[in-house]
Amino acid sequence: MKIVENVNRLGTETAFKVLAEAKKLEKEGKEIIHLNLGQPDFKTSNHIVDATIKALKDGHHGYVLPQGTIECREAVSRKIKSLYNADISSERIVIMPGGKPTMYYAITLFGEPGTEIIYPDPGFPIYESMINYVGAKAVPINMLENKDFSINPEKILSLINKNTRLIILNNPNNPTGGFTEKNKIDQLAEGLKNFPHVAILSDEIYSRQIFDGKKMPTFFNYPYLYDRLIVLDGWSKTYSMTGWRLGWGVWPEKLIEHVIKFCINNHSCVNAAVQFGGIAALDGPENELNTMLEKFALRRKLIVAGLNNLKGVECSLPGGAFYAFPNVKGTGMTGEEFTRKCLHEAGVAVVQGRAFGKLAEDYVRFSFAASRENISKALEKINKMLQ
Repeated sequence: MKIVENVNRLGTETAFKVLAEAKKLEKEGKEIIHLNLGQPDFKTSNHIVDATIKALKDGHHGYVLPQGTIECREAVSRKIKSLYNADISSERIVIMPGGKPTMYYAITLFGEPGTEIIYPDPGFPIYESMINYVGAKAVPINMLENKDFSINPEKILSLINKNTRLIILNNPNNPTGGFTEKNKIDQLAEGLKNFPHVAILSDEIYSRQIFDGKKMPTFFNYPYLYDRLIVLDGWSKTYSMTGWRLGWGVWPEKLIEHVIKFCINNHSCVNAAVQFGGIAALDGPENELNTMLEKFALRRKLIVAGLNNLKGVECSLPGGAFYAFPNVKGTGMTGEEFTRKCLHEAGVAVVQGRAFGKLAEDYVRFSFAASRENISKALEKINKMLQ
């Protein structure tokens, strides 16, 4: 039996491999502290759960529009307006089963042999995986150039040529926690005026996890890019709804027809009742979101200080998301070696930097979407391991 060649170019998401290995060790009786998964440890708010249950009880169990219900898309439009004062028609919004379909469809629409797609390295691994899958050339943005892991607009613009079809940006960034402020995004957006043939995929899934009172420099700030701008966002990180598989993409009007066809061919539509929960999340109170961010800020301070106290470990302060991305070269180990030792000797599950790109061999991703107690305990165990 022979399968198609491009399947062999697909990558994976190592965080799930680490999870499987950690679960196996737990089954054998070993205690594991999980700092590997990129998901908040808070429960989904009751009003969101209640709205979803009510939808099911009210009979909302059937097929809905492939691009999402009108009500859910309108709720996303309202939220974008309230957050960024941007008028985005609900006709440009497509509700997705998570964030990955927006990446998949965007890369599939623009990538083919002979084309180039620019993406962050280190970055979310599915970017490079899908670029390789469609046969395009993956052109990395070095996210390690600046100590704060922010982007370099001039460097990105220098990577563009006649074969460039798409630029993928992720701010705040997974895995680094790097946050790029508005002045640099302004510079990049202005420079992109010179390259009208290049589309932009702005992954803004961590847009509500930004620290120190700073504001999200969303690409919705640049209406002159709307005809080639795709914005990815969703409920997973902001509302602690990772397992609900609910996201959205904002697309140029001329691409909507193609995206809807992808939806029909791939997943038909997103779970009807879950979209009612999504509406409740967007239109509901945000006090729990603010509390969550305050707790993340305390955890950030704890984990960065603790990592910098470890022998041979250096860690910058992340500006957003809920990841710390220390350099462990001073321990004499690569990120992969450090990660393996953490899991099997210290009982702490983290993810090697190499899982997020070729440039991050000396780095490790720590998720601080875990309790302060577990973070402190994990740091103690790793410190003992390094001694």
